[in-house]
Amino acid sequence: MAKLFGFVQFDFAGALPLADGRYLAGAGAEEGAEDAPGDQSVLVLKRIGAPPEGGRRRRRGRNADPGEAPQPLPLTRVTTIRASTPFESQAEAARWLDEACEAEDTIEVLASEAIATLNGALHAQAVASADPYGRQLSPEQAERVLLGYASGEEAAGGRYTDARQVDLSPHTSRRRKREEELRPQERVAAILRGREQLDACETLLLRARADLDAGRTREAALQLRIGLEALLDELDGALDDPGHDKDMVTLRQRQAQTSNASIEETLGICERVLRRRRVLRG
Repeated sequence: MAKLFGFVQFDFAGALPLADGRYLAGAGAEEGAEDAPGDQSVLVLKRIGAPPEGGRRRRRGRNADPGEAPQPLPLTRVTTIRASTPFESQAEAARWLDEACEAEDTIEVLASEAIATLNGALHAQAVASADPYGRQLSPEQAERVLLGYASGEEAAGGRYTDARQVDLSPHTSRRRKREEELRPQERVAAILRGREQLDACETLLLRARADLDAGRTREAALQLRIGLEALLDELDGALDDPGHDKDMVTLRQRQAQTSNASIEETLGICERVLRRRRVLRG
């Protein structure tokens, strides 16, 4: 009997920068670390429903018909196969699928691990092609998410032995609930109208968080260092609040201590300062 592997499959609207094919990934492996078989996963990309390639593309504009329907978008099917942990039997695989689908937290963890593998590949592609606008994705952006198990040959071809469609829509996402608490749409409108501006520290600290969550510790430390410096300058005295003053004192003490061990904690304090400011300002 062929070995069975768990997988997470995403269908994203449109094309991704990565070419169709199979990619072997050392999930979570840091630069310089030896590849361990226990860390390996397989990433499979396949574009579905792509419109046929046209002839020579026109550079000149053409008259647009207001009633013309838009061209259909292709789907990019991304399958992350958990190659390091094959199941001993189909019964074990079925039990894993049942248990995983019963727990929302487990679904979120599996989806997060799978999307991290894809985002790692997208980041590598952006750096390799010197693209400063490299794309990153979240599970909630997928048109469909499947969790299931399959043989290696099935999964590589986009097929499966058994799978369940799981709901990762925004209303069930913890991350989206946190976003709603900060009412981002109101702030977006204020920024676009010129009534409010973005601080440099906000952008820098977001980059630090993205790097840290992706396991790029060195990049996160560098972003945090300059982001913390900007925060201490831009938010000094921004709030008449004891909690704000206490956090700012702590951050000044930590300014020269952005070691690997303190990155997560220091970044968390910075994010708390930004959340507090947003909440207290309404």
